[in-house]
Amino acid sequence: MITTSVFLLLSYTKGYNFMTVHWCKTTSFTQPPFAVKTRAPEPEVQRCSFKYLPPAHIEEGRRLLDSITWPETLPLPKPFSLSLTTSGPKSTFYIEPEAEGWRVGGELTVRIQMKDFSGNPKSSGGDFLFGRLHNRELGAGVVGQVQDHLNGTFTAVFPLLWNGTASVDVTLVHASETISLLKQLVEEHPDRIDFGSDFRSGSVKETTTCNVCLDPLKGPLCNYSDPSTGEQWFCYKPKTLDCDKRVNHYRKGFTKTVSKAEDALFQTGVNMKAALKAVGSNTVTVLPKAGESQEMSFKPAGYYFNNIWRPLSGPAVRQFNNASAITACLKGKQLHMFGDSTVRQYYSYITQSLKNLQTFDKHSHAQAGPFLAVNHTDDIMVTFRMHGVPIQSDPAPVSQVLYVSSELDRVIGGPNTVVIIGVWAHFTNLPMELYFHRLVSIRKAVQHLLNRAPGTKVIVRTAGWKHLNLYYSQAISDWFALRRDKLLRAMFKDTVVFLLEAWEMSQAYHLPHDIHPGPAIIKLMVDQVLSLTCPETGQ
Repeated sequence: MITTSVFLLLSYTKGYNFMTVHWCKTTSFTQPPFAVKTRAPEPEVQRCSFKYLPPAHIEEGRRLLDSITWPETLPLPKPFSLSLTTSGPKSTFYIEPEAEGWRVGGELTVRIQMKDFSGNPKSSGGDFLFGRLHNRELGAGVVGQVQDHLNGTFTAVFPLLWNGTASVDVTLVHASETISLLKQLVEEHPDRIDFGSDFRSGSVKETTTCNVCLDPLKGPLCNYSDPSTGEQWFCYKPKTLDCDKRVNHYRKGFTKTVSKAEDALFQTGVNMKAALKAVGSNTVTVLPKAGESQEMSFKPAGYYFNNIWRPLSGPAVRQFNNASAITACLKGKQLHMFGDSTVRQYYSYITQSLKNLQTFDKHSHAQAGPFLAVNHTDDIMVTFRMHGVPIQSDPAPVSQVLYVSSELDRVIGGPNTVVIIGVWAHFTNLPMELYFHRLVSIRKAVQHLLNRAPGTKVIVRTAGWKHLNLYYSQAISDWFALRRDKLLRAMFKDTVVFLLEAWEMSQAYHLPHDIHPGPAIIKLMVDQVLSLTCPETGQ
């Protein structure tokens, strides 16, 4: 058994060896493999652009990006004055009365008035709000649909899905003025998170800065762009070593570009993740359903009841509450997970739940992987690997930092194979065009996988909410995540891919937001994965 396990591990890692990539055509220039610029570029050569759409998908990219455009927001007041910006505690909401009372199957409507720090009603839109209807004693919660009327007022609509009391929370995530600043950050400082690589030859070691695009006027570049997908990645060439001496990748730091005065736009409980005040009661009593339910004007992905997530569409979700139930479902199956740490949580949950899984993670990078776990008796294999750059991690060997699309091309697939993909969190500080490009290559690889192995199940995790502070807001804000979540859904809308609903599950739950949801939510997410893996009998 040990011999077989070692063979599996060697086969898994060997199949993913890093191969030095060649230069590929980018928006800027084309060069031979590992060529470097030794002089300033000619005038006609453009600098590498973050705003890059794949030539074959320009029309689709523009259409999708236009479809998720945020409402126009006013520029920051000059000179900057916090008193003219949106205040959460000053803003209010009230529940619209219902003459015949509220019943299960109906809807509850909330009217919202945003105000500035002086208490004056806002006259423009663009604030980022979310609403939640909940009953903690029942373990119930559901999100609402928030509509911006672009005049300082909003409407939130909630479906009524349980009888008993239901309380409304309305939260200001970011003021419209903060959104203006975040838009500016993306336009002017998309590279505010710094990446680096070490280059090594014998006892000589050099370190340089890396990113999606670097300024070739500041020095010769090493181009590590992917030849098959066109995914861009560059490093400044070391002073003495060649480009092929690159050994690792890591995040170096964060460059703060917001002024001290503008830091006031990121105050928790004031204008960031700040609760609005209810005018009157924020709680109603929902009566049992009487007659036919009205058609929902807004249908959420699901809701919580008894602290269990209940989807409103898609496959039924069962509870896998012990190791024997999980093992029975996974018997004879392979789970391949690709993505960021929010997907790595699923790998950790399964391997910790199944003590009969033998893991081979001791010598792998703690964040990037690769991870492998097997159970020979029940023929179970579970793997995880981090997606390719950009990843914000400790130094990871470049041999293990590979693109999801390339990994998918190596998956055999079939009716006993499940693939889970989660790619979003490390792209929140970069322009949407770059994220679109990454999703295009992943979608194409998924289509190829399903064509050669139609029975393969592919699950894509949506984005999630996070705890926000001054740093996280400027680097990986929920507003950045929301827009990528919308783009991801649009990209996979007309495919057979199953979307694992992380966004609403985090938003509707009673615990504070965390980019890495707590064990209770992870368990419910894994229940969805297992229910899709074993839709009939759990065997």
